Amino acid sequence: MKPQLLLLALTGILAVEPALAQSPEPANDWKPAPSNQPGRDYPQVNSEGRVRFRISAPKAASVGVSFRDGSPFTKGEDGFWTGYTRPLDEGFHYYTLNIDGADVPDPNSQFFYGASRWGSAVEVPAKDADFYALKNVPHGQLREVHYRSKSGTTHRHAFIYTPPDYDKSSRKRYPVLYLQHGAGEDETGWGRQGFAGLIMDNLIAEGKTRPFIIAMEYGGNPFAGPRPTNAAP
Repeated sequence: MKPQLLLLALTGILAVEPALAQSPEPANDWKPAPSNQPGRDYPQVNSEGRVRFRISAPKAASVGVSFRDGSPFTKGEDGFWTGYTRPLDEGFHYYTLNIDGADVPDPNSQFFYGASRWGSAVEVPAKDADFYALKNVPHGQLREVHYRSKSGTTHRHAFIYTPPDYDKSSRKRYPVLYLQHGAGEDETGWGRQGFAGLIMDNLIAEGKTRPFIIAMEYGGNPFAGPRPTNAAP
C-alpha cells in the first residue's frame, strides 16, 4: 500500500473511533426519585429514564450498581462515587449497589420487598402516573391484619384495602378482589410499590369503578423457599 493511502486510511479510522466511543451526555434534568428516603436527593431520575447514583464510600476501590450497561462510577475528591444507568423502562426497579465486590443496599432508597429480599428500589415515573398520584379525594385505608389460618394452622399476615366510607355502615356488603403478588415479592408489594390504594381512591372518586375491598396476602415465594416464622411484615 502506498504511504499516502495508508495515511488516509488511518486518518479515517482515527476520525471514526472517537465518534463510536463517545456516548451522548444524559439530559441534565435530574430529579430525586419518588422512592427515595425523605430528604434524600439521590437516586435521581431524568426525562430519559436514566437513574443517577451518588454514594459515599471514600475508602472503596470500586463502586457499581446491578443495572447493566450503565456508566462506570467515578470517585470525586470528596469520597463520593457517581454513576448513571442506561435509559430504563417506566416503573419500579429493584437493585443493589456493589462496593468492593459486596452487594449492599443503597442507604438513600426506601426499602421494599422484591427479588426475594428486602432492599433498594427506584421508581422511574410513568408518563401516565396521574392515575396513581396522591390527590385531594376521599381516601380508603390500607389495613394490616394478622390472623391464624384455620386450614394451615399457621399465623398469617395480610393487607386489606377498604374504600372510603367503609366504616359508616356495618351492614353494607362489598365485592372482594384477592390480589396476589408476583414472584419474588410478598403481601406488601401491591400496597407499597403497586399503589393499589391510591389507584382505587382515584378510580372511585372519578366514578370509574364501584367501591370494593382488596385482600393482599402472602402467596408463597418459590425463589426464597419457606418463609421464616419471624419474617418482617
